[in-house]
Amino acid sequence: MLELKNISKNYGKTQALSDVSTAFSSGIYALLGPNGSGKSTLMNIIAGILPQMGGEVMYNGKSVKSLGKSYLERIGYMPQYAGMYPSFTVFDFMLYMSELKGLPRGNENEVEYILRRVELDDCMDRKISALSGGMKQRLSLAQAVLGSPEIIVLDEPTAGLDPKQRIAVRNLISEISADKTVLWATHIVSDIEGIAREVVMLKQGKIIDTAAPETLTEKMKGRVYFVRADREEAEELKNKYRVCGIVADGDGLTLRLLSDTFPCENAVPAVPTLEDYYLYVFGDIL
Repeated sequence: MLELKNISKNYGKTQALSDVSTAFSSGIYALLGPNGSGKSTLMNIIAGILPQMGGEVMYNGKSVKSLGKSYLERIGYMPQYAGMYPSFTVFDFMLYMSELKGLPRGNENEVEYILRRVELDDCMDRKISALSGGMKQRLSLAQAVLGSPEIIVLDEPTAGLDPKQRIAVRNLISEISADKTVLWATHIVSDIEGIAREVVMLKQGKIIDTAAPETLTEKMKGRVYFVRADREEAEELKNKYRVCGIVADGDGLTLRLLSDTFPCENAVPAVPTLEDYYLYVFGDIL
């Protein structure tokens, strides 16, 4: 059990986190929020990289400060912007990270397996300087899961990946999460909608909601509509409601909009999604 108790963090006069309290057991927990909501700061505190200014991080009932190195040895961390040695090959980098983690030597098979799962097995001898941004992103994920850590902290793990790579990464994370605590910070709702056990929604450094994805989606029942309109009517609707999708069809437009009340007589209720709830909560700061 990983527990956060009243975590706060300031950068000068800017309050990055304010009284954040929640708990995580096994499974995937999504930290969802727009840029600047405090996701990366919270991840860095959990990973022991940043000190909090108030509150406490607990692991299995003990303060992580008292656990020291034994807590850090249980963590696999993928930062949002990973620094890597450009002259290392992919395979050598993984072996180097294995040494830093204090893993037993002779784990080349595990390294090869992980690289295959993130679709980097065909470039193990390539230098990091020759990798694309997406390849470096997948290599950062590979080192985070190396050694099967109990807590895996992932900051925007699918940023910059194409759809096929995102699916491969999602599948890997989902498979390894059964007996681990996986914290996945993102603003890409579709990445976590089908696999997260719980979603923690952060807004301006505060937790504003925590629940299973389907529970959050249910809150949008009766608040999502399709409306058929011409272009002039569409402009009026866009000024009055939060529009989260527009499809052009012939001479008109079909708008997907959010409203607490029935918006107009030709509105048709739509099946809500987690992205609808995201836009409902965060639309004012997007």
